Amino acid sequence: MIPPYVDEQWLADHPQAVLADVRWYADGRSGRQAYFAGHLPGAVFVPLETVLADTPSAEAGRHPMPEPEVFAEGLRSLGISDDDTVVAYDDDANANAARLVWMLRVTGRDAALLDGGLTGWSGPLSTDVPHRPRGAFTTRPWPADLIAGIDDLGDLLVDARAAERYRGEVEPLDSRPGRVPGALSIPCRQNVGPDGRLLPEDELRERFRAVDRPWVSMCGSGVTACQNLLVAERLGLPRGRLYAGSYSQWSATDRPVETG
Repeated sequence: MIPPYVDEQWLADHPQAVLADVRWYADGRSGRQAYFAGHLPGAVFVPLETVLADTPSAEAGRHPMPEPEVFAEGLRSLGISDDDTVVAYDDDANANAARLVWMLRVTGRDAALLDGGLTGWSGPLSTDVPHRPRGAFTTRPWPADLIAGIDDLGDLLVDARAAERYRGEVEPLDSRPGRVPGALSIPCRQNVGPDGRLLPEDELRERFRAVDRPWVSMCGSGVTACQNLLVAERLGLPRGRLYAGSYSQWSATDRPVETG
């Protein structure tokens, strides 16, 4: 399997890779319209809310894992097959594109994030929309050992949300401010520099110094948490599980939260 992050040179050396644009905005802006305005040449647009997530609910969270067949059919319709190598990106520290890459990797497919994403891209953009033939993408179940439920979070829980949301100072999306008690904070968007590329390895290792045993990654809705999982994999750290419901599920219950 390819590494979880690749760079522009790797992409140039592997022109057969399928580029996937996974832009999504919590403020309501349209990722699809942003894609139409300009994307990496040849990239297909992958809609997070219909291909990478199920219908939101208080019981399951804001971006529950989709049924495996929904995911598979979504990728087939985009012209992606089992044997394709997918390189995904967005314009937000690859925090959203990470969901697609994680889902592909845990089901045995070659996929990686483009280090730097759209922010660090040095080439031209395109407004041409590629039309790929329908793909042959097999439905595979989500690996139960890599997904954590609300009652199975373990003793090392890492929160990928911004620090001010972790501390409960602001909460723009969920019903109660705060965090799951005992969770540690590793804001995923701070894993990259201003150019969108990953920080140097020694700085990343310092950020992830507490990740020294099996762990669970969470965020607001189980999307940006995947970026921390992929960074940890790149560093060779113990493998983590995804808490797919994340804080959007937890905060909708009467379970305790911490602030400060």
